[in-house]
Parts: sequence; C-alpha cells; structure tokens
Amino acid sequence: MGKFLRERLKLTIHPKKISLRKLHQGVDFLGYVIFPKHRLLRIKTKRRIFSKLRKRIEEYRRGEASQPQVEQSLQSYLGVLSHANAYKLSQDLRNQLWLTDLTRCLEKI
Repeated sequence: MGKFLRERLKLTIHPKKISLRKLHQGVDFLGYVIFPKHRLLRIKTKRRIFSKLRKRIEEYRRGEASQPQVEQSLQSYLGVLSHANAYKLSQDLRNQLWLTDLTRCLEKI
C-alpha cells in the first residue's frame, strides 16, 4: 500500500500516524468510531456534548443565555448524533433539556 501511495499517487504517510487495527475495533474518525455496518459516537465526544449542554443550561438558569440559544445548541448536537447509531443518546439529550424546563417551571410555582 505504501509503495502504491508513493509511486502512483505521490503521497507519503506519516510513520507515527499509521495504525493497523482489527475490523471489530472500528476506525476512530472525526468524533465517530466507524464500523463496517454502523457508526458510534466516540466516548470523548459524547462526554463533551453532555458537558457543553450542561453548561448552556446553567447559563440559561443564570439568565446569561436565552431559550432559543439552548434549543439551537441542542439541535446542533442532535445533528451530530444523526450521523451515528445513537437514538438512545439523542433521547437522553432531549430528556436532559426537558427536565431543565420542568425544573424551571416548578421553581416559579
């Protein structure tokens, strides 16, 4: 493969950035782990999404962010999840936002 890349395509591969993996391990690429028949969100990416959404919700509670801003953040994250097999994760994100709205409503009572 290296010979083909060098001679035919005039490309070189960085020697420290090559990793041969087994098919069942998947390929880590752009925040996803790609398998032959499905894609999953990388765990680090999932943690980052939940962390940033929690921060946005806290900003909303302090009055530093508006409800449309929180909803825009949620829609952005749901867009990222739409490219992976992450139905349950997207439901968890929606529920986190819904619970925030419920808590805010209960505080007013």
